[in-house]
Order: sequence, then C-alpha cells, then structure tokens
Amino acid sequence: MKRLGVLLLFIGLLSVTACTSTKLTSSWKTPDAKLDTNKRMIVIALVPPRDKNLRILMEKELVNELQKEGFNAVSSFAKYGPDDTLSKADDEKAAMHNVDQVLTIAMVDKTKSRGYVPSYPYAPYYRGWYGGMFTPGYYTSNVRYEWDTNLYDMGQKKLIYNAQSEAIDPPTAYKQASQFARQIVRDMQRQQLFAKS
Repeated sequence: MKRLGVLLLFIGLLSVTACTSTKLTSSWKTPDAKLDTNKRMIVIALVPPRDKNLRILMEKELVNELQKEGFNAVSSFAKYGPDDTLSKADDEKAAMHNVDQVLTIAMVDKTKSRGYVPSYPYAPYYRGWYGGMFTPGYYTSNVRYEWDTNLYDMGQKKLIYNAQSEAIDPPTAYKQASQFARQIVRDMQRQQLFAKS
C-alpha cells in the first residue's frame, strides 16, 4: 500500500512538472555579486502597452517571490503607475535615487505560429478484424514569449545578473507570471546570489 502511495505521488509530481510551459534557457551573474536584503529593489517589466495586465502580473509575482526571501522589493507599476509618469527625465532620476537595485524584465519577442499535423493511418483491432483507419489532420497554433531579465546594482553602476527564459503556450497570464517568478528566484538561489545572513 505504501508503494502505491509513493507511485501516485510520483506520477502527480511528474504531471505537474510536465505541464510547466515556462523554462529558463540561460543565466549568468558576475562572480562576486551578492544581494543584500536591506537594499531597496524596484522591479520593472518592459512590455508593449497592449500587454499592461501582463506587466502588472509579472512585476507583482516577482516582487512577491523576492519578498518571501526577505527582500525590500517593490513593483514599478504599483509605486509609480503607468509608463507615462516615468517618461520624464526628472521623474526617472528621482525614482532611481530611492533604489539600490533595478530588476528589469523585458519581453524580447512574442511570436504566434501555426502548424498542420497531417493525418496518419492506424489499425485498431475489432473482434478479429484489423481495420485501416486514419486520424484526421488538424491545425495547431502556438504563442511563444521570450523574456530577458537583468539585475543592475545602482551603487556599482553595473549589471550583476542576467537570465533568458521562454514560455510556450502559457495557459494564463497569471500562470506564466507565477512560473516565471519562481524560476528566476530559484535560479538566483542556485547562482548563490543571495547573501547568507
């Protein structure tokens, strides 16, 4: 009975991880980079204006994941509102004086593709008869997002972390944002970017 429970748990975990549509393709950090939880960080998502809801979700989820790790992170949309308030040079300078680190999430590409899956024959068995049948062909459409994440240290004025990721057919914008945020924070931990307290 115990084996059955372990097997069912394994199958459940496998099915959950198999459904992940967001994956990290590469990452990098400067060798001596460590993040201090006392420093203020702002998260800025750079997406086209028509994807404003995705911007809000990406920033919010990444801020939530960073705050779970003890960071003083804030969303640029929550703090400053839509892009037009940050477009003035004076506002940008004032905003950057209040933060120590800037984490940007840029949508590099969003492509839609359509493909055709041709019909193929198969032979089902019905009471001694092998029938020749075909599955019908069908069209599929995919949406692929490419993201580039950069973390800048404003005191040192340099890039200290970069990650590229992609999402293929995310079920919802919320799911994409939460998977993305978890993967970025996990990668930062793996890269030993968080200073040990």
